[in-house]
Amino acid sequence: MKLRPLLAVLATAGAGTLSAAAAPVAAPAALTASGGVAPLAVRAPWTPGVDVVGAKKGAACVTPAPKLSFRWFHCYTPQEIRAAYGVSQVLLPNGAHDYGKGQTIVLVDAYGSPTAAADLGVFHTTFFPKLPPPKFQQIFPLGNPQYHNTWHGAGLSGPNGAAGWSGEATLDTQWAYAIAPEAHIILMAVPPAETEGVQGFPTLFRAISQEIAATPPGTMFSMSFAVTEQTFGGAAAAQVARFDRVFQQGLARHDNFFAAAGDTGTSNASKLHEESVAYPYPTVQWPASSPYVTAVGGTQLQYKWTWDPTSNTALTASGSTFRFNPAYWKFTSGKSTQAVWNESWAPIAGGGGASTIYPRPAWQRGLGTGYGNHRLLPDTSWNAAVNGGVLVYISAYPTYNCPPGQSACWSVYGGTSAATPQTAALVALANAARAAAGQGPIGFLDPILYSGLGGRSSAYTDIVPQNYGSAPQTFAGSEVGVTGPVQKSVGDLVDNQLWQVATPGYPTTKGWDATTGWGAPYAPGFVAALVAHK
Repeated sequence: MKLRPLLAVLATAGAGTLSAAAAPVAAPAALTASGGVAPLAVRAPWTPGVDVVGAKKGAACVTPAPKLSFRWFHCYTPQEIRAAYGVSQVLLPNGAHDYGKGQTIVLVDAYGSPTAAADLGVFHTTFFPKLPPPKFQQIFPLGNPQYHNTWHGAGLSGPNGAAGWSGEATLDTQWAYAIAPEAHIILMAVPPAETEGVQGFPTLFRAISQEIAATPPGTMFSMSFAVTEQTFGGAAAAQVARFDRVFQQGLARHDNFFAAAGDTGTSNASKLHEESVAYPYPTVQWPASSPYVTAVGGTQLQYKWTWDPTSNTALTASGSTFRFNPAYWKFTSGKSTQAVWNESWAPIAGGGGASTIYPRPAWQRGLGTGYGNHRLLPDTSWNAAVNGGVLVYISAYPTYNCPPGQSACWSVYGGTSAATPQTAALVALANAARAAAGQGPIGFLDPILYSGLGGRSSAYTDIVPQNYGSAPQTFAGSEVGVTGPVQKSVGDLVDNQLWQVATPGYPTTKGWDATTGWGAPYAPGFVAALVAHK
């Protein structure tokens, strides 16, 4: 049981990928989001015969060179995300664009990536050629494993684990940069990938503590890893208290910590069953559940397109092969919208619910009646969908991360670990604007969110239930899955639950809810409110 990044690779390049309609292949062995302390990112699967070099007619996504076209999955450039969330409208007091200059963002990932700097350079040249080169460094406080770009197949440690984490580290680096391209971005790589138990956390948090002392006050820390709370067992409160002291150390310096809330809704991996099954009741993940951390959930941003399914069936099965059903993936161009993240075809969805470890913090009192008296999450959300994911350039472990025959490629990534570094970078923009106005760092974000900012329409887009398409609003029966999920109406993105092992989910409602928190920030109003905060 490994403490892996919250990166769920739905299908690796090459053998075992999902099929295109014209080229069915065997279903992948790992179609679900990975459990444990794992990378919380999700990569769109390759579809042979469709996602090939060169743009294809009817593709929902065409990448920069080297070109790939994705028939079924939409994707976003930094400019599109910045436009959709209003990031490009965020200005400094002097009227200049706010790119986060003078701020520091630390990305905490196992292993890192041997090509992180070079890949960020390509990302910069592709999307931000007029800005100065990235201010980026990768550090190895516990030593560099030096796997020299090797990968040997299955496994969660060594070069195998490093290959999986390289995608997470690359995603985190490029998309923190996409929101705050003039910030100082530090990729803190801590080998090895730790276990689903708590054995590896002491060394990981020792490294975080060292970096807190080494970085300026007001630093943003983004954490794209997680473990199910129940993994800590009966001594949970005592064990997490040790790690929470590190968070408190940073909060005393006006740092902020952001953690991905999870990619499997309320259904999380059981350590006792070696992550092969989920707990049969709703669970949440740590460190997102810590009251000293801002928990980041997921939405599905549909920017200049709208999902318009005419079927509830995403993938049709014939024996052990699966085909994409075009009627499910149908969309119309033009209108933009944003819903709770729940892609039941995978199945993947944003995490949330009530902690079993922490009592309700003072700043959450009076909220979420019916959820008991414990810490609630998420606090805020951002786009995490795979269908509507973000473009990432990677050359690390190409036999793992890229289609056959390519030494580097663009991929489409989602997951709450795509949402988390972007949210951290947005708060870095607020601190940059505060610094330009002669103010200090904002301090701990959560109490500010719950004191009124989260409910302010100028600063937040409230995520409410939405229906899409003309498919019948009924259960569609058994879907692809290795774990046997049942898909809840294709056109009805109301819950964040995965319908695995009868795990209940939570409704998406007006105001705060356990699927998206306060919703998604709208950057101009969000930053302006934080600058005005005293």
